[in-house]
Amino acid sequence: MNIGQVSKKTGISTKMIRYYEQIGLLGIAKRSDSGYRIYSEQDVKTLSFIRNSRDLGFSSEQMKELLSLWKNTGRHSAEVKQLALKHIENLNHKITQLQEMVNLLQTSADHCSGDDQADCAILNNLEQG
Repeated sequence: MNIGQVSKKTGISTKMIRYYEQIGLLGIAKRSDSGYRIYSEQDVKTLSFIRNSRDLGFSSEQMKELLSLWKNTGRHSAEVKQLALKHIENLNHKITQLQEMVNLLQTSADHCSGDDQADCAILNNLEQG
């Protein structure tokens, strides 16, 4: 399969496929005689794994670790669970931070008259921090 076909099959842009290859998430693609990348079904599975991991918010480094565990049939599921639980903890922390940001912005918006006057609680709060 060429890179365009793999892109359509996985939903990952050709630019990102090349990037994943560059950073080592995906192995170096074989090349045709004319120099085009050639991908296997296993590459498609790997890219789908990467896309699903990315969709769950895993970082590139975490994805490298997940890929290593996925490819290692002698792994212990405890390692995978530990990684997932740590990621859940990080996501919950981000959710808390995002909710605090929403609350602050909502309070600022609630105190902004939103009329033709120059005074604005949103800008005042941004200025004050």
